[in-house]
Amino acid sequence: MSVVELYTDGSSRGNPGPGGYGAILKYGKHEKELNGGFRKTTNNRMELLAVIKGLEALTREGLTVHVFSDSKYVVEAVEKRWVWGWQKKNFKDKKNADLWRQYLAIQSKFNIKFHWIKGHNDHPYNERCDQLATAAADSKNLLIDVVYEQENT
Repeated sequence: MSVVELYTDGSSRGNPGPGGYGAILKYGKHEKELNGGFRKTTNNRMELLAVIKGLEALTREGLTVHVFSDSKYVVEAVEKRWVWGWQKKNFKDKKNADLWRQYLAIQSKFNIKFHWIKGHNDHPYNERCDQLATAAADSKNLLIDVVYEQENT
């Protein structure tokens, strides 16, 4: 069984504000970095989007994926199975329903195990993901988080 490690982080300069995500896929000796930034978003959206973008970058279904995140929001929602309860209630009164739906659509393609790691604790991959996320949030070419901006204007 092939195992991929996915390290993720999100950033927001203000909440809401400009934000970004960073992700690192690690498979044996191979590593791939991903990031992107948005002009108005939230930290939780970027934390979740980092996981989604990492999973979307995988080209083979059925892989075992160990996701490492410093976001208790993301890790606990999945590991404590809250997200499936939210789904049953059609995400009534839940934030980020669009992203949770994206996560649920892709997660079934993999065997995923989440691991919470403490942020800003000198973990090299978590620190690198933070750098990727903050660089994306600070970039000049920010995308529009269309769903967030439509729901919050």
